[in-house]
Amino acid sequence: MTNRLLTAGAALVALIAAAPAAQAEYKPKRPVELVVSGSAGGGTDQFSRQIQAAIQKHDLNPTNIVVLNKGGGSGAEAFIYAKGYAGDENKLITGTNNQWVLPMVAKMGYTAADLTPVALMAMDEFIVWVQPDAPYKTIMDLVDAAKKAPGSVRFGGSQSKDTDQTLVRQIENATGAQFTYVPFKSGAEVATQLAGKHIDANTDNPSETTGQWRAGQVRPLCVMSPDRLPDTTKVTDTMAWSDIPTCKEQGLGIERYQQPRIVFAPAKVDPEAISYYADMLKKASETPEFQSYIKTTSQTGRFMAGQELQDYMKQNEAALRTQFEKDGWLVAQ
Repeated sequence: MTNRLLTAGAALVALIAAAPAAQAEYKPKRPVELVVSGSAGGGTDQFSRQIQAAIQKHDLNPTNIVVLNKGGGSGAEAFIYAKGYAGDENKLITGTNNQWVLPMVAKMGYTAADLTPVALMAMDEFIVWVQPDAPYKTIMDLVDAAKKAPGSVRFGGSQSKDTDQTLVRQIENATGAQFTYVPFKSGAEVATQLAGKHIDANTDNPSETTGQWRAGQVRPLCVMSPDRLPDTTKVTDTMAWSDIPTCKEQGLGIERYQQPRIVFAPAKVDPEAISYYADMLKKASETPEFQSYIKTTSQTGRFMAGQELQDYMKQNEAALRTQFEKDGWLVAQ
């Protein structure tokens, strides 16, 4: 009887000792590399560095977050890099819907399946900008100029067959206008080119053109949103983000156009690690610093993870595939 009690007691002690290990949550043990699918200074870079700052200031991760820019090939460099680290729990990649757009329109060294979606943290709004002394007062004035002289209006954007050109094609399809699309390496470069009067118009997210607007080098025509932006803080002496009309109220038949800001992990990463990072990023998105960044850049705060994010990605991919097929952009992989 005594031996049985001793044996049972030893088994209970062993079970209790093992319980904490079984219940231990995943946490990184090495620095986490945050790979940016964009050039320094661009929207994805700014997004990534805000994430890094929020995580480190509020001690949301036990190890350092190290930012690494790999913006070549419209961001494909970062995604190809991630493909080589399948299963690596210490790498995260920031990007947009270019993660699934690029393989649809060009032969790439990766597929969308080579990355795992972790969390969507914001939606970029899009504004059509022109030179400050341009004759266009509304988006329809710009459209009319492009219809009267097809190809004469140079419309700049970041990369080819990517988010910006997709929007320009939507404007053309909705109006019958014909622009000359001029691609550049990043949104920051596009803003500089418009300020230097090398192009006539561009579409950009607010954060990439704020400096030029404040300096009086560019002027907003309209925002691709059903409602005006909420921020009433004056950017110039006379205008705030909330003063920019919507493109719809100016007569353009496009109600909304947004770009998601998403954090990915490589493929084959343990689901527990994905869950940990999603929770960490949710907390980062709720910090005062990240909320301030969302406000000052006039993005729309939105958090998605898990099945909700996967459903959104499938819907966006299907809608864009339809447009790309119509425009002849789809390629066979």
